[in-house]
Amino acid sequence: MTETNGTRSDAPGPAPDGAHPGFFRAGPVLMLAVAAVIVLVDQIAKVVAVATLEGGRPVRIIGDSVRLVLLRNPGAAFSMGTESTVVLSLVATAVVLGLLWFSRRVHSRWWAWGLGLILGGAAGNLVDRYFRAPGILQGHVVDYVSVGWWPVFNVADSCLVAGVIVVAVAVLRGMDIDGSREQDRDHADRDHADG
Repeated sequence: MTETNGTRSDAPGPAPDGAHPGFFRAGPVLMLAVAAVIVLVDQIAKVVAVATLEGGRPVRIIGDSVRLVLLRNPGAAFSMGTESTVVLSLVATAVVLGLLWFSRRVHSRWWAWGLGLILGGAAGNLVDRYFRAPGILQGHVVDYVSVGWWPVFNVADSCLVAGVIVVAVAVLRGMDIDGSREQDRDHADRDHADG
């Protein structure tokens, strides 16, 4: 209940710090925490994959449909750009740095999860680009999961795809990165115009 010019109103007052109902203060922390966990899990999985699959035969999980097979990918997704490893590494570095800078503006749970998944996936593969053979910015990404006709992938790749889906859902639901919704902004604009 708010009081204005001596009159009381049942309309809710503004949220703390001028935030709206969908505002999620811990958005940046959640985004970075999700990314950090993904990088850790991705790198552990790659170390295990190299240690157990190197020089061996593919491991069948579900017949020939799902297998574990070690591949090193110098290119992007679907093995595109195999001759442009350095360029891809520089682009990925710019994306990761951009997302880190952008994270402070994320105050939506949906966007925090989505961008955290994307950041973690991009950073996980970027670690390979910097620290795996044949050298800095030229490292080959370790892939090890083969599902049917789909190209061999890893944890980071899966998280990138999942993050894009989450962000797409947020956009379709009209959610902004600050937690506001398109319909809420429309109502606020109309209320402001009426006032």
